[in-house]
Amino acid sequence: MNNSIPAITFDNIEKNFGSLKVLKGISGEINRGEVVAIIGSSGCGKSTLLRCFNRLETINAGHLTVNGIEIHTKKFSNRQLRQLRTQVGMVFQQFNLFPHLSVLENLTLAPRKVLGKTPKESAQLAGLYLEKVGLFDKASAYPEQLSGGQKQRVAIARSLCMNPQIILFDEPTSALDPELVGEVLQVMQQLAAEGMTMVVVTHEMQFAREAAHRVIFMDQGIVAEQGPAFQVISHPQSTRLRTFLSRLNAV
Repeated sequence: MNNSIPAITFDNIEKNFGSLKVLKGISGEINRGEVVAIIGSSGCGKSTLLRCFNRLETINAGHLTVNGIEIHTKKFSNRQLRQLRTQVGMVFQQFNLFPHLSVLENLTLAPRKVLGKTPKESAQLAGLYLEKVGLFDKASAYPEQLSGGQKQRVAIARSLCMNPQIILFDEPTSALDPELVGEVLQVMQQLAAEGMTMVVVTHEMQFAREAAHRVIFMDQGIVAEQGPAFQVISHPQSTRLRTFLSRLNAV
């Protein structure tokens, strides 16, 4: 894949839920190797935008291209969807682990079913990424035996097992107790340092300031402000962004 071509481009995209306009014609791009944090108040459209990037939501208007795949077209096929999902990982707020499967089984399922890996290849891959997130010793455990932070680290490892070119994070720490947030952010910062293309919907302003290259501030379905992470968070230009950050004690 040509690194000069953006990982994601979105042009004047709109998303409606009935009469409610959630995304109101927004445009932008995510470059390869870039970490972009999307911030904003609840209901501003940031999670909806993220879910459009892997077609968990379909847009109503505009153009959206992810990893070279045009996913705005009505002729989007199941084959293209399968291709998209192998290239774009997703880490959810509520972990979405299968409770009846062990950690190892959660990690090896998709590589076997989607990528056609052998059980041995899948297990080796799972072991590699469990070690990466510091949970190699939890391979035989079940999700109910893990803390929230451990579950989220397993979810990140599961995404990495698909060898994605882009990972989307939808408020990955918001369901965690405060003392568990750091262990998840540490893994994410490591991925960022290694050059993974990441789009992160987050309220963790310290992570955004330190790990993101760029911050997009959304407000009522539009991109209200964006720029280099430190500049946007430390020197907000709009009253709306200053108010938002002050509520989080970020400025």
